[in-house]
Amino acid sequence: MKSIAVIGGGITGVTSAYALAKRGYQVTLFEKQRYAAMETSFANGGQLSASNAEVWTYWATIFKGMKWMLKKDAPLLVNPKPSWHKLSWFAEFIAAIPQYEQNTTETARLAIAARELLLGWAADEQIDFDLKQKGILHIYRDQAGFEHAQQVSKLLAKGGLVRETLASSDIQRIEPTLKGQFYGGFLTPSDSTGDIHKYTQGLASACERMGVNCLYEQDVVDVSADARSATVVVSHQGERISHNFDALVVSAGVASRKLAAALGDRVNIYPVKGYSITVNLLDAESQAAAPQVSLLDDETKLVSSRLGQDRFRVAGTAEFNGYNKDIRADRIKPLVDWVNQCFPDVSTRSVVPWAGLRPMMPNMMPKVGRGRLPTVFYNTGHGHLGWTLSAVTADMLATILDSSAVSERLATA
Repeated sequence: MKSIAVIGGGITGVTSAYALAKRGYQVTLFEKQRYAAMETSFANGGQLSASNAEVWTYWATIFKGMKWMLKKDAPLLVNPKPSWHKLSWFAEFIAAIPQYEQNTTETARLAIAARELLLGWAADEQIDFDLKQKGILHIYRDQAGFEHAQQVSKLLAKGGLVRETLASSDIQRIEPTLKGQFYGGFLTPSDSTGDIHKYTQGLASACERMGVNCLYEQDVVDVSADARSATVVVSHQGERISHNFDALVVSAGVASRKLAAALGDRVNIYPVKGYSITVNLLDAESQAAAPQVSLLDDETKLVSSRLGQDRFRVAGTAEFNGYNKDIRADRIKPLVDWVNQCFPDVSTRSVVPWAGLRPMMPNMMPKVGRGRLPTVFYNTGHGHLGWTLSAVTADMLATILDSSAVSERLATA
């Protein structure tokens, strides 16, 4: 097993290609866009956040979703129109609630392991991605949210993550530009932020230097496999082209479910839309008034990151509305309002909105490993922690392929 196709040029596909190339595989990367990281990996919240490892599979999420269903600017919005895909996903989501604590702790462990790999790769390849290592500050506006977070901290600690408990006065000391009244908070000094698009683009360039064949503007229209090989059929400039490999890896974000079905596997990813705004800090006053420390506001479910000197990213919300990519004004407005309220001296005259579809598994855990066939592998379904977990799941994938190759050699010896 030597030639490997990786389908998807977002963060998980590019990290998969990089990890495999480092181990000597002949990798071909397929991406339908003209460049890497042009969809869900384009403008996320910018956080590398082990501190955000809490999975959503607990009853409070269900109750909040029901309460917010008819509120257009709610942090969590579910389109009530039924579909079999949506119903099956929520049924499995509820079934995963008993694993909430275990999965939260395991996600924290994975995120910590990913951090060293991801930052190490950036250093090795000299990738400039506006890295800022000032930690992530979680802020809570009421006692109930703060007390829940204290219980979450215990689960994160089991995974190896250290968070500092903060009083209201500590929040103002750590980030003096932040305006408002807060009950308390938590600081995770080991977390960091940066520009996912710059990182993924930089690593994609490194892949090409290592010999990865990066094929852009290649829309994968069909996949097939048997016990000995795999085939990827693409549409490129109106022509259908077939490529054969020893194996393939599906890292295609929300498209992974359809590809998996064609390969005889069930990977029940649902597209959960998230929004972001990038505030261009065009004047010295705005640059001074924007925060340096990354934030997560529990009540609004919004995160923020400072990207270099002249950009401020705010992201969040979860919208269950199928594969719809529309950028809705009523979903962007709460992000702009949050900036105006929390950082009133930051000008929001120049704001760039964006929306992307997070590939989310019902149990909130990524799908990493072999498919039904020995030539099919997956690294997908990372949800809202795609960047945070990408390096470790790519490394796990490469290890699984190595072990599969060894098993195959032993079987044929």
